[in-house]
Amino acid sequence: MQDPLITLTLAVAGLSGLVIVAMTALRGWNGWLDLKRAELARRTDEAAPPSAATRIEVADLKERIRKLEAIAAGVDL
Repeated sequence: MQDPLITLTLAVAGLSGLVIVAMTALRGWNGWLDLKRAELARRTDEAAPPSAATRIEVADLKERIRKLEAIAAGVDL
């Protein structure tokens, strides 16, 4: 007949191992979720509307391009 102490020791060891595996899996899951949250935050930052300074700079560059195209086409401004 088996000793109850050996059975209890094996049960506790198995339960401890299961808890360690579960905690490791949960940390990995939380890390993966944090990564996905960071990716979503980066996407929303990229999709944010441009600032006023950026729009002014783009408008200035477009005007310069129009002037250069007019000069290349030989049109007087």
